[in-house]
Amino acid sequence: MRWLQPVRILGTTLEKFLDRVLCVVGAILFSQLPEFFQQYLQRLGGHLDEARRQLDQFKDTAAQSGLTLDRLIADTKSQSEPAVAHLGQVMSETAARVDTLQATADALRGASLWSRPFVFLRHLDLPIARATWSAFRPGVPTTFEGLAYAAAGMAVLLALYYGAVRYPVTRAWRRRAERRLAAANSEADPDGRDARPHLSREG
Repeated sequence: MRWLQPVRILGTTLEKFLDRVLCVVGAILFSQLPEFFQQYLQRLGGHLDEARRQLDQFKDTAAQSGLTLDRLIADTKSQSEPAVAHLGQVMSETAARVDTLQATADALRGASLWSRPFVFLRHLDLPIARATWSAFRPGVPTTFEGLAYAAAGMAVLLALYYGAVRYPVTRAWRRRAERRLAAANSEADPDGRDARPHLSREG
């Protein structure tokens, strides 16, 4: 049908425009991941330095008493006075916090280009991530890592669009058209034969 031709041309033009929009959006979003990881690491490093400072104070207190930190923690926790016992718990949690933050920082710094997002999720510290996001400032990707993530972002969004949106819609539309065609053929020839009247020829 001739009237469908402008509609098809418009649909093709819009789809090409959508492709480019998805590429730009994917590149912008994914290219910010390295910047976010960097700012997250900086904030994590600040928390690690503060936890170490507190832990060093506890170690100095233990050394002044002629004890190891583990011994000081155990003795403090065993006290009947709730405030003193709570102090032992604080020292224990601080030591564990230092170990956790250090392990997270080492894992992120040692992660490869493509494994870093998965390492980040596996070692995620939600309060630090939230604080990083609240103060996040986008940056212009100038490194190979930023450009690689930008390319990955374009590929991911295009794959999601074609695989999760366009393909199912096109498939459903095609099946609908096939059912309509089958129904039209069935109405035209209910017995499976040509329903058009045959003209007999004499002679």
